[in-house]
Amino acid sequence: MATADTVKLGPPHPPKIDAIKAFNEIEVDLKKMLQHLRHDTTKHEPAYFAAVHNLSDKQLTNFSADDLKEVRVAESAYGIHIFGKVLLPDSDPSHAYPEKAGDCYFMFRAFIPGEAETAKLHCIHMEEIENEDETKTFKAIFFQNDPLEWFDT
Repeated sequence: MATADTVKLGPPHPPKIDAIKAFNEIEVDLKKMLQHLRHDTTKHEPAYFAAVHNLSDKQLTNFSADDLKEVRVAESAYGIHIFGKVLLPDSDPSHAYPEKAGDCYFMFRAFIPGEAETAKLHCIHMEEIENEDETKTFKAIFFQNDPLEWFDT
């Protein structure tokens, strides 16, 4: 299995044609999984999606390849690993450009196996951070200044 220790993740950059193609191939799955994760975590840990609690499912999933703002790519013996950071455009009702630091994003990981030509969604990034005071912080929604780094879940 590819990990941050075994594969070199390339630098962050705006999406190129291949990343946009991969995004388009997994877009429907991304939307389904994002909704599913929010519904599932709302029962037990609503903090994961607290930053977008005011958005409906339709608003949460109102994104397209135009909202893919940052990509990092890694190659391994298994194939190509694509990490992406996607703006949730309805998190800012004014749809200001350029985006603001308070705009909300989610991050995903996709994979294109060896000789395959079609990307597969691996996961949407969800963080569970242990704080020094023994509490936990739960995040599935990120902000502009949050770095896009290797993640497994």
